[in-house]
Amino acid sequence: MQDRPTPAKLQTYKAYIDGKWCDADNGKTFQSFDPYTGEPWALIPECGAAEVDRAVNAAYRAFESPAWANMTQTARGRLLRRIAQNIEKHSEHLAQIEVRDNGKLISEMAAQTKYLPEWFYYYGGLADKITGTVVPVDKPDHFTYTLREPVGVCGFIIPWNSPLMLVGWKLAPALAAGCTVVIKPSEYTSASLLEFIKLVIEPLDLPPGVINVVTGYGAATGEPLVTHPKVAKIAFTGGSTTGARVGALAAQTFKKVSLELGGKSPNIVFDDCVIDDAVNGAISGIFAATGQTCIAGSRLLVQESIHEKFMAKLIATAKTAKLGNPMSYDTQVGPVTTPPQHQKILSYIDIAKGEGAKCVLGGGPAGPEMGGGRYFVQPTIFDGVTNKMRIAQEEVFGPVLSVIKFKDEAEAVQIANDVIYGLGSGVWTQSVRRATQMARKIRAGTVWVNTYRAVSFTMPFGGYKASGLGRENGLDAINEYLQTKSVWINTGSNAGNPFVMKTSSNT
Repeated sequence: MQDRPTPAKLQTYKAYIDGKWCDADNGKTFQSFDPYTGEPWALIPECGAAEVDRAVNAAYRAFESPAWANMTQTARGRLLRRIAQNIEKHSEHLAQIEVRDNGKLISEMAAQTKYLPEWFYYYGGLADKITGTVVPVDKPDHFTYTLREPVGVCGFIIPWNSPLMLVGWKLAPALAAGCTVVIKPSEYTSASLLEFIKLVIEPLDLPPGVINVVTGYGAATGEPLVTHPKVAKIAFTGGSTTGARVGALAAQTFKKVSLELGGKSPNIVFDDCVIDDAVNGAISGIFAATGQTCIAGSRLLVQESIHEKFMAKLIATAKTAKLGNPMSYDTQVGPVTTPPQHQKILSYIDIAKGEGAKCVLGGGPAGPEMGGGRYFVQPTIFDGVTNKMRIAQEEVFGPVLSVIKFKDEAEAVQIANDVIYGLGSGVWTQSVRRATQMARKIRAGTVWVNTYRAVSFTMPFGGYKASGLGRENGLDAINEYLQTKSVWINTGSNAGNPFVMKTSSNT
């Protein structure tokens, strides 16, 4: 057995504040663990309120500096395209760091980092299309127009499941809008973002303070960022409980907020589907990414008339999933990213068994004899689930699928909507009428028809209900980082009665 790495052998990272790399003021660090081996591999600065304050003030100075504030929108567009080009140069390395830090499959992380430049190309092209409007107001002798201006300093709080992709979803539109940012990554997965700064951002020679990264824990680092008076907007991705607290804290200082939170997404299979496609879609929806995705299709609704046939194919296909080293391109299911999440998933498996759900596949940890290791969970399928069970109502965030039978469209819609969440959903059918009707009736931010887990820089993404506020991606996202100013110019000679508001068209 190999000795555990000593601190001297670990990769050492620093925070990035005001264009400089720095340690935490208190000199403290914490270890980042490789989920596959369970061993520490990196040391990360344990920042706190002091570092957050420095970072926010640096971002605020940068926001007001001529170098950034007077940069033309066209120049910002060129900057975003340079970011895209740098990501392309380093995408494979960034993917490898991501896998080492969060344990997700190299096949998925490499696909994400190769696709990530498209966000910066897209918003780079959009940067100089941000326009106000001349408004034909109903007041004579007045020329009126609107300006679209950046909100200011933005705080990003990023989860551990896909850090770089979720940073890109926020950073690209924020920079295109003209904002400056302070980013707080998850304490479990800080390394890939710091590598991103070193390889992609630092070579650009941006004005100091435009982009800052503070690493640390939620209470000590995240909360000071959310409550800082000079932060104008918070963009948070994570669990709904934490998201509710972030929203409440941000509201105290009237910050703009976007929250991309949890889900309990229904993946609905009708009897007129192409069964092989639906089986593959169901497996992709829950076992890809080891179920550690907010859009996981964790509730599989199967029409009664095909339930038996569908389940036989589903179980047979799921049994072939290969567990193993996430750095291998032929691995299909990797480890759970964090020890607490591993325990949470196993506890929900026990809860489901206790509720009377029938475990038809998996149902426990996956040791080396299954190709797994310390933090692996077997791909697990529960049949005979009712929508009132906790396993159907609460987000597990792991490779655990709950199968629920339904009779017809009306019951499918009722079950689909009978949760507090509304992030993603899937519909498998060959009927155009059914597809369009279901898309209208399901209360979720995304409805996939005959596909699942597809995303694009052009398509808005976000949730209904407890799944969040606001939208990322597409044209909608840039509006999250802009505010509207109305400008009134009196072109006449009469200023009017100073004691009367100008409400009438002939005033």
